Amino acid sequence: MAKMDEIIHTISLLSFNDFPEDVQLNILSFLTPSDISNFACTSKRFVSLCRDDPKLWFSMCQRQFGSNTLINKWGNGKISYKLLYITLFEYENLIGFWRRSGALTDSPLIFFEWGPFYLAGSKVKPSRNGSYDVIKMPFLWMGITSKGEIVNYLDPEGKVGLSTGNVMNLDDLGFVAESELLVPVNVSFMGKNHVVVEENGSAFGYSCNVSSSGNVREEEYEDLCGSPGSLPDRMMSEIYQYFANRTSPGGNGSARRQRRRERERQGRRKWGPQDYVKIPNCSPTPDRPLQGLWKGFSDDMTLEFFLVSYDDIGGIACRRVAELCKPFSAYAPVFWTSNTIFIKSPLSSEEESIYDGRMHIQPLAEADDPCEILPSSDKKAVLSMLCMNSSYDLVIADLAGSTVNPRQAEGRIWQYENGTFGFGFLRDHYVIDLRHVAQNGQVLDATDLSGD
Repeated sequence: MAKMDEIIHTISLLSFNDFPEDVQLNILSFLTPSDISNFACTSKRFVSLCRDDPKLWFSMCQRQFGSNTLINKWGNGKISYKLLYITLFEYENLIGFWRRSGALTDSPLIFFEWGPFYLAGSKVKPSRNGSYDVIKMPFLWMGITSKGEIVNYLDPEGKVGLSTGNVMNLDDLGFVAESELLVPVNVSFMGKNHVVVEENGSAFGYSCNVSSSGNVREEEYEDLCGSPGSLPDRMMSEIYQYFANRTSPGGNGSARRQRRRERERQGRRKWGPQDYVKIPNCSPTPDRPLQGLWKGFSDDMTLEFFLVSYDDIGGIACRRVAELCKPFSAYAPVFWTSNTIFIKSPLSSEEESIYDGRMHIQPLAEADDPCEILPSSDKKAVLSMLCMNSSYDLVIADLAGSTVNPRQAEGRIWQYENGTFGFGFLRDHYVIDLRHVAQNGQVLDATDLSGD
């Protein structure tokens, strides 16, 4: 023990310069780009150390992204790892679920995930085959060429799939663009929770002048080390530039010409700009067991997606994902409650009776009768129960009228031992059981690309 204390004391007396270079690079690989930027400002020797691409930046890429994607395949293995790290660092924020904003759509959910040497975005929507299956249709691919150029291609019609092998490959372009099916697009990052996908106008002889920090060449990153604070400044500049480019120039003649050119451009476009907003907190936590995206059958036997979130005042709201884009959707939850105190099992005899006498809506493939009353032995093991004391009627009082029966707005949420839950109102006689849409970064029950 005394010898170990002596070794620790000796190490504590060493400065960073006393360590071998390999040890120094290993230590630096645990830092963030901004930390490395600050560290590079302390010494000329450290500037060259922080620019060591094969050692430092490779280690950083491998440590943070190596378990998710093949870092030596991006850009056909011909780009610098410094550029790759910063590109993947920005792409990492895309991983997970996003929803379409500003318009109604049959597929409001988008799921981003890592590919071997690209990032893939897929449309995700419930199937209509009477099961818990989910349609997952890849439609957006984001990659980088061997010259360090970002390339993004979109499949608006969903006619090209990864399984066909004709979208992604390892040639010099990174992608094989089929002009009749795939559309080159720009993916613009408006902060961390908002992206805009719009057609790349340069394919028609004009440019959108839209960029993200992942859409610029490697030389624009050259001052990364030694430019502390440059990333936030660049982000604000991009947001300003993005919206400034949509403002017509002054003067009547130039304004008319600008509008005419814009109409001509729109006429040649295959894809209009679309906005996507990130869905945070998509998975349950020990403190928030109902949080996240869920899927379940409504009373008309339609499979739907539900988003359950905990609000700032301690309540829980459940909304249909398909309704999030509709006007006033924030005021139309499936259920909302300010009571978040669960009652642990065993439940009282009265509560057992409320639960046991209800029908569990099941998919056609799992029950002979979709509203069959399951025997007690087949019912899900209840871990705890929560009383719902509010609903749509109480959230929008004006729509409830003056004859609202408080019991009509009362309900129950039953949390099951397998981590899922079900809910039902006392006015009804059924339970809507919800399952996970995704788990551990994977979409569950995903069907073939052809869908239905």
